[in-house]
Amino acid sequence: MSKYLLNKFLFTVDRDPELVERYREEPRATVTWWEAEYANRILGCHTGESSTWLRFDDTEREALATHDYPKLFELGAHPFLTLTLFIAMFERDHAEPLGFQLEYARRLAHHDLPYPDIAT
Repeated sequence: MSKYLLNKFLFTVDRDPELVERYREEPRATVTWWEAEYANRILGCHTGESSTWLRFDDTEREALATHDYPKLFELGAHPFLTLTLFIAMFERDHAEPLGFQLEYARRLAHHDLPYPDIAT
């Protein structure tokens, strides 16, 4: 498991409106594509530098592919990164103000302190 890689996915997808829409519409294909194309790029590096060892495990890949943000939280993905990305993807599906944020809070309400460790 790599909390770093989960957070890198959430961070990079959230910062590109086209990727946000792609992830919303085709999550499994987007995760597979991103893992092959971006997982081993050095964050912030625009040259050909990359690593070779980073990849999602099956649990992480499935949670990302099914938009399972409670599971991502349990795996240690940073809650700010999951919340901002999933607001961008799903707030439009809720009629009431703060609709997705309230849904997010409801689905994570069963967690007690201490929350899962988000350190990478």
